[in-house]
Amino acid sequence: MKLIENLKWRYATKKYDSSKKVNDEDLQKIKEAIQLSASSYGLQLFKVLIINDKTVREKLKPVSWGQSQITDASHLMVFCNYNKVTDDDVETYINLKAEVQDLPISSLGGAADFMKAKMKEKSAEEKISWTARQTYIALSNALNACAELKLDSTPIEGFDPEAYSEILKLKEKGLSASVVMAIGHRSEDDATQHAKKVRKPLKALFETL
Repeated sequence: MKLIENLKWRYATKKYDSSKKVNDEDLQKIKEAIQLSASSYGLQLFKVLIINDKTVREKLKPVSWGQSQITDASHLMVFCNYNKVTDDDVETYINLKAEVQDLPISSLGGAADFMKAKMKEKSAEEKISWTARQTYIALSNALNACAELKLDSTPIEGFDPEAYSEILKLKEKGLSASVVMAIGHRSEDDATQHAKKVRKPLKALFETL
């Protein structure tokens, strides 16, 4: 299985070669991998911001624990979750499903009502927590896609969400920054690439009942 070998190859890159850029074709594949990620009810209640503006990335660096990946990686993705979930979000999905699968809207009324009812069972805090968790599924797909493409990547949780929200004007968009991902090519000076991968043994992770 090629994926296993590629996952053994990847690591959380600490230092990037800022002179090397990810090409548009590979970036498109990563975006498609994110698009194809599983999500609860298929609603995809998240958005991924690709930060290319160098000035913006310089502003994000000090509120990201000063991590060099923020500015040196070829691309920076900020995975954002929806702050609110409304009936309109469900209707948008139902309309898209009807269009893509060539189904009459009337046949999906029961599914729409069910989803709307389940959304109303969640508190505002529960909805934010739930949508934030969805971003991690998409992040996992992106990390795996990078490994397949032999591109380096770094998932980053070390940042100030409120500062990100202010710099990227997320509240106006109804979003919150959940997790960040740097993508690019490792620097030859990154000593971390030579370290053995540390993972718990399979017997410690799995239990058959």
